[in-house]
Formats: sequence, structure tokens, C-alpha cells
Amino acid sequence: MKILIGYPPTESEKGVALLSQNRQFQWFSNPSYLFPVILGSAATLLKKEGYEVLWVDSIAEKVSFGDFIKKIEKEKPDVFAFETKTPVIKQHWKTINLLKEKFPDMKIVLLGDHVTSFPEESMKNSKADFVLRGGDFDFGLLDLCNWISGKTKKIPTGIYYRKGNKIVSSGEFALKHGLDELPFIDRELTKWKLYEKEYNLQGKPFFYIMSGRDCWWGKCKFCAWPTLFPRFRVRSVENVLDEIGMLIKRYNVKEIFDDSGTLMTGKWLKDLCEGLIKRGYNKKIKYSCNMRFGALKQEEFDLMKKAGFRLLKFGLESANQKTLDRLNKGIKVEDILNGCRMAKKAGLTVHLTMIVGYPWETKEDAIRTFELAKKLMQSGKADLLQATVLVPYPGTPLWKEAKENNWFLFDSLDYERYDMREPVLRTEGCEAKEIAAICGKIYTIFLTPQYIFQRARNIKSWNDFKFNLEGVKAVFGHLKDFFNK
Repeated sequence: MKILIGYPPTESEKGVALLSQNRQFQWFSNPSYLFPVILGSAATLLKKEGYEVLWVDSIAEKVSFGDFIKKIEKEKPDVFAFETKTPVIKQHWKTINLLKEKFPDMKIVLLGDHVTSFPEESMKNSKADFVLRGGDFDFGLLDLCNWISGKTKKIPTGIYYRKGNKIVSSGEFALKHGLDELPFIDRELTKWKLYEKEYNLQGKPFFYIMSGRDCWWGKCKFCAWPTLFPRFRVRSVENVLDEIGMLIKRYNVKEIFDDSGTLMTGKWLKDLCEGLIKRGYNKKIKYSCNMRFGALKQEEFDLMKKAGFRLLKFGLESANQKTLDRLNKGIKVEDILNGCRMAKKAGLTVHLTMIVGYPWETKEDAIRTFELAKKLMQSGKADLLQATVLVPYPGTPLWKEAKENNWFLFDSLDYERYDMREPVLRTEGCEAKEIAAICGKIYTIFLTPQYIFQRARNIKSWNDFKFNLEGVKAVFGHLKDFFNK
């Protein structure tokens, strides 16, 4: 059986759709392409089990719809499985219907965070054959393909499918597998060179991995991924180290980004750091990851630096304690200040992410977040930042709260407007255009003399200079996106 995995053409005058490995969807005029770890794992697992697998990421490969049709006509896959997200779900319903008209025998499997929350909706609005729920799309897709091909008699749980004219559920999905069971991703099969454009990673070649699924905190109201991974699991340290060793040997990798929602801490992190040092990997690669404020002490930051860690991405989200509390972040504003201070003392690069457009925040509250970010960036306590407009994705606690409180600025089913080009929710005394303006204003911090001076002090090589030049291009791309709004 032949299986096509990837992304269909997803086109818009708004820009390039960033679907892969993105917890929050955006259209970008100056895009980067993130490697979709879990889809890559699914492709590799299916190949290992004897299936013929085709990888087509039409977004990263810039494949037009016409060329995509020609590829299907040529390859004749039995199954096409792809990931979708809220802002493009309606476009993907149309794509599915067109594909089913032209290729009625090809089974189409839809997966992702949106359809995990609302599986019946996509079955009703498109001719999709299956909706695969849950975050273990690799294990789940293998189980489904084994059933489609007749290798197994019973349909796996976590599937919505058609039985005659009825839409049927096979039962609730379960995260029942250990992550060490997965083979290391086949980077050739999944065309790793498509994903070399990433502005936060300095060493090349670099690779994305995931040591855990997804975040051990898993309580933030705005995040859709806890719906996919309601139970946190982590790979063994030895398994992670072995994958890194393979990437070093085979590809001479220079940087790893571990895209677990939050990297595991405690003994696991200590063992990972000591393993990186013992195997000598800290001399060969840089390791970057997502981290939470308030999770680490100074000695842990110091050990991470010694082990080869370079960049830590932190969710600042807001400078207002009331917002952090309402989001269930589990941190204090002081944790943000202390975390930046300790990470920089250890010599690590600090990347901040923040959000504007909370319905309970005033314009003054949003400006307070801007001022905190400016203070940290201009003082050298943080190095990079990323700002987004709040989007309450379906299935999240924030979406339910917004429905109950009538916060939506438009019909909550106008999914195409959940794309960060405009606020989704009402805010206290702050108009929609002001929200986008504040988001853009945060990016102007990169252009201030104080920040430029701090960055210039850290340029030690020609590679550092080129890295910063690429960063400048990314900043202007973000500014263009927000000015367009």
C-alpha cells in the first residue's frame, strides 16, 4: 500500500501558511519552514513497517495545486494523510472534496489539533474518509493503515469514519505507547533540506527533535497542544542521546532544537546534560529548546551551558500578574526577571515569546508587556523575541471561556479569521487596530540603538554577523505582516 504524507497546497494572498510544527498558525511574508517532527515520525514508522511512503510538503516545496494533482496521478497513492489547523480548515475541506471527486478510491486522513477537538465537523463538511484524533499521529496512522490494508481486523480507537451514511467513532484516543518504541526519523525520506530556513537557529545543518510530548506543565489556557497530549511522556535520555549521535555521525549536525513544549527538568535534564558531556557531544553541537520560567535554578542553567545548550525559548506571555494567573501559567512576574538573569549569567541566549489582545487587559496593560520586553532586550537580559495576537483555538479552555463570556468579535465559526492578522476577542478599551499596532511595536525593539548596541557586543565571528543579518530580514518581515494588518 502506498501512503502520501505531508501538506497539500495551501495558498492565500495573505502570505505563506506556516502549518508544520507550529502551535500557533500565521501567514508570513518572509517565512521559515519548521520540520514537522511527528509527521516525520509517522512517515518513518510506516516505511519501517513495509509501506511505500511518499513525502510531499507542498508549502515548503512550493508545489502548485495543478502540480500536486499531477503528482497524485503519477504516484497513485492509496492513502493521503495530512495535518490541518483552524485558519485553513475550510480551505482544506474544499481541497478534500476536489481530491475525492478526482480520486474517489484514494482514502483521505485528516489530523491535527482542530480536528482532534471537533472531529465530526470535518466529516460533515468534507468527504474525508477518516479523522485521526490525538497527538500520537505516528502510532495512530500506522494502526489505521494496518486496518485499511487488512493487516488487522479491528479499527483502532481515536478514529472517526463512515459506516454507510453514518459518521461513526471508534472510541476515545489513548496515548498508550512509549516514545522509545519509535524509530529515529528518516531525514532523507522526509526531505530535511527543505527545512533549512529558520531564523532562531545558528548552527547549520540543524535538526528538530522532540524528546517529550508535549509540555509537562500542560495547563496554559491558550495552548491547543495539551488537547493533543493530555498526558506528558518523555523519551529516555539514552534514546535522545543515541539520536543525536546518529545525526552527528550521518549529517555532521551543528545544532539541535528540541521542540518538546517544555523540556523535561529535574534528574532527566541532569542526566541529559551529563550524557552530552560524557559523549563529547557538547563539543560538537549546540542544543536549544523550549523552557518555562521558574523551572530551573542557577546551577541547572550553568550545567546546561556546560553541556552545549545555546538558546532557551521562554513564554513571557504578559507583564501583568493578573493575566499570568488567568492563563494558568503558574509563574510570577519576578520569575520572568530572575529566569532571564540566571540564563544570561550562565551565558545562554534568551528568546521571549509574548501575546497581546487578552480580553481582560487594557491598552495600558499591553503597553506594560511591551515595556518589560524592551527593558529586558535593551539591558541584555534577553536576546530575541516573538510577539503574537491572542488566538483562542477551538478545544482550548480559553475558547470555551470566550464563548461563555461572549468575547468573540465575530462568529466563532469564522475560522479563517483565527490567523493572527486581527484580534479575535474583545479587549477592554483597546480597538482591534491598536492590538496589531502594539504587536508590531514590540518588534521595533530590535531597531532601537540600545538593543543594536547589545547585539553588536556579542558578534564574535563572520557567522555571527550573517546570523544577525538574517535576523534583521526576519524583523522587517514581521513588521510588514503587522503593517498589512
